[in-house]
Formats: sequence, structure tokens, C-alpha cells
Amino acid sequence: MRSTAPTSFRRIVVKLGTGVLTDATKRPDLVQFAQLVAQMSRLRSAGHEVVLVTSGAVGAGMGVLGYDSRPPSVAERQACAAVGQSRLMAMYESLFRHHEIPVGQVLLTHEDLADHTRHLNARNTLLTLLKHGVLPIINENDAVSVTELKFGDNDRLSALVASLLPADLLVILTTAEGLIENFGRPDARLLEVVEGIDGRIEAMAGGTSSVTATGGMATKIAAARIVVRSGIPLVIAPGHRHDALDRIVRGQSVGTFFRPESGRLPSRKRWIAFFHHAQGTLTVDDGAVKALRDQGRSLLAPGIAACEGGFAVGDVVKICDAAGREFARGIVRFDAAAVRGRETGRAEVVHRDDLVVL
Repeated sequence: MRSTAPTSFRRIVVKLGTGVLTDATKRPDLVQFAQLVAQMSRLRSAGHEVVLVTSGAVGAGMGVLGYDSRPPSVAERQACAAVGQSRLMAMYESLFRHHEIPVGQVLLTHEDLADHTRHLNARNTLLTLLKHGVLPIINENDAVSVTELKFGDNDRLSALVASLLPADLLVILTTAEGLIENFGRPDARLLEVVEGIDGRIEAMAGGTSSVTATGGMATKIAAARIVVRSGIPLVIAPGHRHDALDRIVRGQSVGTFFRPESGRLPSRKRWIAFFHHAQGTLTVDDGAVKALRDQGRSLLAPGIAACEGGFAVGDVVKICDAAGREFARGIVRFDAAAVRGRETGRAEVVHRDDLVVL
């Protein structure tokens, strides 16, 4: 038994990857779809709100367009996604209707969540669907998203959705049993609880990726960083188990549980920290690191040792220590040219209200 406070999991985001939704031929597995929908319906019956982040649109469209394997070009994959998304939703709608659960489709792009007004609109839409008893089904809008503006993978998208709402729990169901220590060795074992994400935990992700997944375990650890910093627990669990979600919400041991950091970041801080492609990097000296990380101060111009990128006023930038490790993000009050040219005097380049220590 884990100490996961299961009664607090009122709002749950469930992410289903391609690997758990498809068969050996990489086509949708209807039996697997049905058992996963049945699990989510039991959560609803138990009083939990459920938000689904799903992959599978490209796979669902491949057969219709005559592809035997994942097409190589972006345009071909986007065409598959356009055809497959409607088929994917038709499957979900039919299966959830059997459990008398209405569903709603929400397709997102990175820009929808990076722009603050659209970010709030997306959140309001999801909360309104939940208020009316509708189960939102979310996917990236792969038919129109361009590479440089994509979320990157649905593990990250699910973490951002959990942070956006915010949720009380994120569950990523995958082909793996969870995070495996000593993967591929005789002494391999499932890591049941992760108290903090460090280099040791990140190193474990290297050997556990599935051949059917786009990101493997590494992207799940990256997603974990987002949600645990947001104050939200995460469970990575096997999607083939017919009781995985039931056991998780009861606080029982299944998969790997990532314990969240204490406290929950305010909504605006979460938006600054996780929902942007950083437009530049500010490297700061040791004194500035201490002032920002330990004392909650603003970043003053004299503490900046180096400036990279072409950011403008109001952009989000990475803030790194002398070793190049990113430890914070913030919204700049000066553009890159002014910072590089030392035209800022001793001014606050990033105010503490616009800064998040990661």
C-alpha cells in the first residue's frame, strides 16, 4: 500500500499512448480500447472527474490512406491524422456511449496554451465540459501543427493539461510496467515510488522505451518534472492491466508513483514555467543564483554573466547557472540587445513576480 491520499484524486488526467492502443500491426486494438474505456467509466461512477489525453490519430488513419507503416513525411502524417482523428473519436464516442458517458473533442496546439488569453479560454472550456458531465478527449491538432511549434509528444501534452486545469493526479498508461531500475539486467526491478527527479532517475529512462511509442520513458520523466513541480502526483503504469486505474485511485501499488513537491504553483507561475518555448538564455553568476533560488529575489542586470538568443520584451527566457544548468524561467523586461549592450543599468531584468524557480 502506498501513502498516496487516494481520496484527494477528484480530477484525474489519463494519458493513453499509441503503444497501449494498437496491436502488433500498429492498428487500433478495439479490445484494448474497450477495456481502457471501461476503467475510465468506473472512475466516473466512483465520483472522479476524468480528462483523457489520447494518441492514435495517425495510426487510425494509416489504413484508410493505404499506409502499412508510419509515413515518413510530415504532410503524409498530417493527412493520416486528419482522417484518423475522426475515426478515433468515433470509437471513443461509441464505447463511452455504452457506459452513458458523453464525450467532447478538444484539439490543441502549443500556441493555444502559450498565449495567455487562449490558455485561459482552453482551461475554461475544459472546466465547463466537466461541469456538464462531459468527458473531454484531448489530442494535439496534428493535422495543422508545425514541427517547431508542436508540444513534442503527448506525454508532455498530458502534463501540461494536468497543470492547466489543475488536476489532482496524472496517470500515464504505457507498455512498460513503470520505471525500471537496472533495466535489461538480471537485478532489474520496478521502482515503486520516486521522491525526487535527479540524474539517477533520468538515467533509468534510457533503456525503457517502447518500439511503438514516439517518446519512450524519457519523455515521461520530462512530463513528471512538470507535474511534480506543479504540485501534482504522477503514476506511470501498465496499460494492459484491466484494474490499473482502480488500484491507483485506491492508493495501491501499481506502476511507479512520482510524489509531488509540497505546495502548488499558482496558475500564472505554471504558465510561465511550462507553457512556452524559451526565446533565449540568461546565464547568471553564483550570487544571482543564490538570490533567486534561496531568497526569492528579482534578477538584476549586474548578476547576468551572458545573454543568448533574440528575445523581446515580454518573452520567456531560461535562467541558467554558470555550469549551464537551467534552474529558473522568467519573463524579461528588456530585449536581448539591451541586455547584451548593458543598457539596463542595475534594473530588474526579470521581476520576482514573473520568475519561477524550477
